[in-house]
Amino acid sequence: MTLYHRLFDRVLVRTDAERAHELAFTAIRRARPVTHALQSGARRAGRAGGEVEAMGLVFPGVLGLAAGFDKNGVGIDALANLGFGSVEIGTVTAQPQPGNPRPRLARLPRDRAIVNRMGFNNDGAVAVARRLAERRLDMTGRRSGVPLGVNIGKTKVVPEDEAVADYETSAGLLTPYADYLVVNVSSPNTPGLRHLQAVERLEPLLRAVRRRADDVSSTHVPLLVKIAPDLADDDVLAVADLALAVGLDGVVATNTTVSRDGLASPGGAVEAAGGGGLSGPPLRARAQEVTRLLRDRLGPEPTIIGVGGITTVADALARLDAGADLLQGYTGFVYEGPGWARRINRGVARARAEVAA
Repeated sequence: MTLYHRLFDRVLVRTDAERAHELAFTAIRRARPVTHALQSGARRAGRAGGEVEAMGLVFPGVLGLAAGFDKNGVGIDALANLGFGSVEIGTVTAQPQPGNPRPRLARLPRDRAIVNRMGFNNDGAVAVARRLAERRLDMTGRRSGVPLGVNIGKTKVVPEDEAVADYETSAGLLTPYADYLVVNVSSPNTPGLRHLQAVERLEPLLRAVRRRADDVSSTHVPLLVKIAPDLADDDVLAVADLALAVGLDGVVATNTTVSRDGLASPGGAVEAAGGGGLSGPPLRARAQEVTRLLRDRLGPEPTIIGVGGITTVADALARLDAGADLLQGYTGFVYEGPGWARRINRGVARARAEVAA
């Protein structure tokens, strides 16, 4: 058991989950000068993890940080210094919103899982765009250089029939600062959001975001859609067909699940955690199957970012074997600590090198 595991199991599990997140994120940002030096040294020594090319971008490692940890783009470079191959911020909405009432984040330690019903709490697209513009002008020499994903979603108070315009607003403000853009229609914590995954609603939305992104950028910014693991197989395949028809650059598979099947945690703990999206190892099998379905339908070209239940190097390799090109994690980071991303990326790089040798 590592020092972090002892700290987590004996101290952090007794701390309110959202408060623990805030404290940990503050510590990560404050440690940025130190972690920058360590990461730079690892790269010079060739120990940073194997590079991956996807969507016309170069990722220094296959595993990136999923959206949800840094909702407002306040710690991108500090997080990248921990060994992530990319950082995806958000979900960002066109209008600022406080999210759902607290408590809205809970842990299920026996399952190494998290339940969240955050509700897209964020500063809004105008504020985040301003922050990203200032980061672009940062001349400290400490920028990470990893690809930046920006995940956008629907403002809660906006009716479904006005969702397209809402997403267009966010795309217009944030695309100029994104290396890739993700349309989130799969969080279970915004009423009506998952209805947008239906192909007849999703197609006009994706086409509108694509047009708006092209309008505000002189270069092609890759566009992906993030889908739920709770879609039926036929609906997953329908999204894949739509991605090909619209010309999306890829799919992020998957978001959190509303299912509570197969948990090891006692019923009282699950009930106390409340509603919302569950992430972590209980999601692994379904996320893996959705990845496989998508790859079989999409063919070799569109990028699949595999996320959901990835904790170990073996998990990562299995998701890549299922058809993912890139990976993301969030819950594994929470439970495994600040060295987790570097361990996964190095482990995957070593495994791939052994196969190639």
